[in-house]
Amino acid sequence: MIRTAFSVAILAGMSSGPALAGDDGVPYPEDYRDWRHVKSMVIEEGHDLYEAFGGIHHLYANDAALEGYRAGSFPDGAVIVFDLLEAEHGGNAVTEGSRKVLGVMHKDSERYADTGGWGFEGFAEGDRTRPVVGKEANKACFQCHTSQREHDYVFSRLRD
Repeated sequence: MIRTAFSVAILAGMSSGPALAGDDGVPYPEDYRDWRHVKSMVIEEGHDLYEAFGGIHHLYANDAALEGYRAGSFPDGAVIVFDLLEAEHGGNAVTEGSRKVLGVMHKDSERYADTGGWGFEGFAEGDRTRPVVGKEANKACFQCHTSQREHDYVFSRLRD
C-alpha cells in the first residue's frame, strides 16, 4: 500500500513553485547534510518496500529532532530528512547512485494537526523547488506513519 501511494504521489504530484510544498509549506531542508546522521540502511530487491524505497537511505536530524529522539516526543521545529539514493552494485561494493527522492518530516503541531503534527514532503532528484508529495501527504506518508504513533509517528530511532 505504501509503495503504491508513494509512487503515485511521486509520479502525479509534481508541481512547480518555490521550495515549499503547496499550501503546506514544508521547506527544502538547506544544509541538512551538516545535521546529525541518524542512521543508514539499504533496501534491496526482495524486501516488501523495495519497489517504492529500494536503495540507500540516509537519515538526518536537526537539533530539535535530536531532542525528540532522546525524549521520545518531538518538539515543534524538529526536521527529519530521509535521503533516498540509488544503490549501485559493482566490484563487490554497494555505492551511492543518483538521488531518487529527498523526504522531509517537519514538526509543527498547529499547522499539521491533521497528520500528527508532522508535515511531509518529498523533493524530486536534484530539484529543491519541485515537491512531489504536496497535498497527497496524508495518503503517501502519514497513512503509513500512523503505525508509529507511540513513537510520535517516527520510524527511525537514534543510533547510539
